[in-house]
Amino acid sequence: MKLRNQLTLLLTILFIVVCAYAQDVHYNYDRGANFAAYKTYQWVDLPGRVTDQLIDQTIKRSIDEQLAQKGLTKVESDAGLQVGYQAVINLEKGLNLSAWGTRGGPGGFGGFGGLDSGTVTGQTSTIPVGVLVVDLYDPAKKQLVWRGDATKTVDLKKDPDKNYKNLQKAMTKLFKNYPPQLSK
Repeated sequence: MKLRNQLTLLLTILFIVVCAYAQDVHYNYDRGANFAAYKTYQWVDLPGRVTDQLIDQTIKRSIDEQLAQKGLTKVESDAGLQVGYQAVINLEKGLNLSAWGTRGGPGGFGGFGGLDSGTVTGQTSTIPVGVLVVDLYDPAKKQLVWRGDATKTVDLKKDPDKNYKNLQKAMTKLFKNYPPQLSK
């Protein structure tokens, strides 16, 4: 019975870890803003943006593509919206657990569903988790009108093309909710 409890705990922890590190997006907006009136945007630099020029260009290009699909045009000045982003990589701890029983290998399942005494071992690792926050400001009102954030584990050693595809997927998912559909 003790191993069953350990196995249940193991599966629960694995489910939480997998859910915690899947791509996640959130957004919020000013319910009084007239999003149909916004036709143009321009970039502004916010504290916390990426200082690496290539990564900065990649992030902006991905956001530009999404805003263009939403019918917004990028201009150099006097835009209806100002767009900025902030990015951070947090180092979070991950837990990898293994359960071994005395009957037939992993989990102690001897082919007949029987459980016997066993051992649960664990190993921790550091997982880089990237957070990208995109802000849309109305310069005429001098206020934030839309904010979205995307969170995903980051593999800094990955091929830059794969990282860009992951960024595009995150931005597509994030901007799916722009402009917000106001309930009547």
